[in-house]
This record gives sequence, structure tokens and C-alpha cells, in this order.
Amino acid sequence: MLQLPHQPLQVAAVPPQRAPAREDEAGPWHGEAACRRDEAGLFFAPSKEPTAARLAREAAAKRVCGRCPVMIECREHALLQPEPYGVWGGLTAAERRVALARRRRREVEMRKAAAGERIAQAG
Repeated sequence: MLQLPHQPLQVAAVPPQRAPAREDEAGPWHGEAACRRDEAGLFFAPSKEPTAARLAREAAAKRVCGRCPVMIECREHALLQPEPYGVWGGLTAAERRVALARRRRREVEMRKAAAGERIAQAG
């Protein structure tokens, strides 16, 4: 992991996670997650983390996600919740915001296209 000279790696406090109402809603994917074997601080930013350290930490977290057998399930969980912090399913919080915005735009376009088809069929 790249670090700035003379700066020790800061360990992040993990924000409290929202527990699902029922185990069957979360599914069994949590137990198979590769991140369960890694330090949680890798996935969550410490306060006042320098940019270079953040980028290096996020890259390391994404490498863990890249070898995870349940990455897709984790990513979908983070997008449906939505999780505001950390690296989930190989995406940072900012990347998840972009993915959600794209998903919303796609849904709007699909609704418009379906409405246009209904109008054309009725006309």
C-alpha cells in the first residue's frame, strides 16, 4: 500500500451498519464475503485521510473485492440500502452515487419508452 512518507497508516472507525430486519432479507452472502477476513479499516476512511492515502486504501479494498465470490450481491446490497460510507462491492461511495444516478436515469427512460409505445398502440 502506498503511503506518504512519515505518515503511519490510520485505522478507521467502522460506522455502525444498519442491520436487516430479517436474515432472509440479507441473504447468506455475508458469510462468504472476502472482506470478512480483512481489516475493516481497509474499507472505511479514517477522518481527515490524505487523498493519496485514501486512493491507495480504496485500491487495496477494491483488490479484495475483486477476488470476492459475492461481490455482485454485496454491490447490490450497497445500492439498495444505500450505504453512504466505505467500499462495498468494489465501488466507493462516490462511485455508488454515480451508479444509482445512472440506474435512475435508465428507469426514467424505460418508463418514457413504455409510455410512448402505449400511446402509439392506442393511436
